[in-house]
Amino acid sequence: MSEHAIEFLRGWIGEKVHCQPSQAKLEKQAETLARECAAKAAEVGIPLEDIQEEVGDIQELIASRLEEAAEADENRQASSKAEE
Repeated sequence: MSEHAIEFLRGWIGEKVHCQPSQAKLEKQAETLARECAAKAAEVGIPLEDIQEEVGDIQELIASRLEEAAEADENRQASSKAEE
């Protein structure tokens, strides 16, 4: 995968992927974001195949990042409550 494609994907995920409150919403959001990512990559001349070659299914990657963000948010909230 080209460095340009890697940089694009990292930046795009960082900008678009935020924590979601429930698993059902998380999956729907991952699906929507994967379509948006593929469309934006195409706009900037990065074939989806280049991204998938490096990371596999982008929807699965995005879902994983959403889950990580949700867990981090839960940990921050728990930590804040413990400090109170």
